[in-house]
Amino acid sequence: MNLKMLGSIAIVAGTAIGAGMLALPLATAALGIIPAILLLVLIWGVSAYTSLLMLEINLRTGVGDNVHAITGKVLGKRGQLIQGASFLSLLFALTAAYLTGGSSLLVLKAETMFDVALDNQVAVVMFTLTLGLFAALGVAWVDKVSRILFSLMIALLVVTVGFLMPEISPSKMAVAAIEGGNFDVWMAAIPVVFTSFGFHVCIATLVRYLDGDTMTLRKVLLIGSTLPLLCYVLWLLVTLGTVGGEAIHGFAGSLPALVSSLQDIAAQPWVSKCISLFADFALVTSFLGVTLSLYDFIGELTRARPTIAGRIQTWLITFVPPVLCALYIPEGFVAVLGFAAIPLVVMIIFLPIVMALKQRPQATENGYQVAGGTPALAIAGVLGTVIIASQLWVAL
Repeated sequence: MNLKMLGSIAIVAGTAIGAGMLALPLATAALGIIPAILLLVLIWGVSAYTSLLMLEINLRTGVGDNVHAITGKVLGKRGQLIQGASFLSLLFALTAAYLTGGSSLLVLKAETMFDVALDNQVAVVMFTLTLGLFAALGVAWVDKVSRILFSLMIALLVVTVGFLMPEISPSKMAVAAIEGGNFDVWMAAIPVVFTSFGFHVCIATLVRYLDGDTMTLRKVLLIGSTLPLLCYVLWLLVTLGTVGGEAIHGFAGSLPALVSSLQDIAAQPWVSKCISLFADFALVTSFLGVTLSLYDFIGELTRARPTIAGRIQTWLITFVPPVLCALYIPEGFVAVLGFAAIPLVVMIIFLPIVMALKQRPQATENGYQVAGGTPALAIAGVLGTVIIASQLWVAL
């Protein structure tokens, strides 16, 4: 396994792991630990399969093409329009979720560190103005900052899990699903878990980076997607096994309540600080990556000039809609992450299925094709429909 392959695996894992990890205990607490882990494994299977499906489509279309170009070649302008609208909706939803979560953590820090009661709406504006400016600075700045923060986040995750493992209570682990794990509980959990495995946006870049080496790319996607699964399982064991599913379910989606509870369980003050910093870095790294992508996409759509006025215009279009969402849905961290599952399903399940069905009969040579054939495509389509239906059920 060479350094190029290791780096690619890190990109896949790093794209998936982020703020979604913080939402997983809040979304799955009512299921009980065993059903929650089974749901994680099922969603991982869907995500791994669709990543290989997107790899197949990319290799057939051409090494070096981005997702927009691939969609245009296979499905034309109409397909590109659907793909672009889904991508825009996904990034807006993720930005709104991270603004909501980040501002709530900022309120918690102001109270615990400075004994200041910070208004949530003020915190949203402060979070946006400080970290949102990085998007306008460009990819070079975000890349440097993100590398440092992501490395620190992984180190803090290892420390947090390592020190909280001994505090796991078998009695809390054995607690059955709350309310019998009813239908509503499952419907609320499915979209959030699915969003936590959304690493597919980096596949086209990796195909180009690894020169279309099919076997290496297949290993990268399978290993890279499995690492988040292992991290998520460990994180659920630690959170549900220490705080308890019933207590977390009672937080009603409040991220600060989860962080505070974990800090209370930590035996040493420095471990408590590690937990706080881990939550901060998980949110900030995700926020920087998503907002940079959104800023660049808005810039391309509006054909903004590289002037100060053009950058300000792009920045305002990028942040005003998610800021308004964060201002008026202050407790919407988990809810908005769940909504992001709808455009994500369109992007990484429905569109790839349609493209595969169109490409395969027209293939003139035996290229890479993911196993399962048409039955596997049908199963993926059904599961994608279930994910969207679950989010609509929660919304209604």
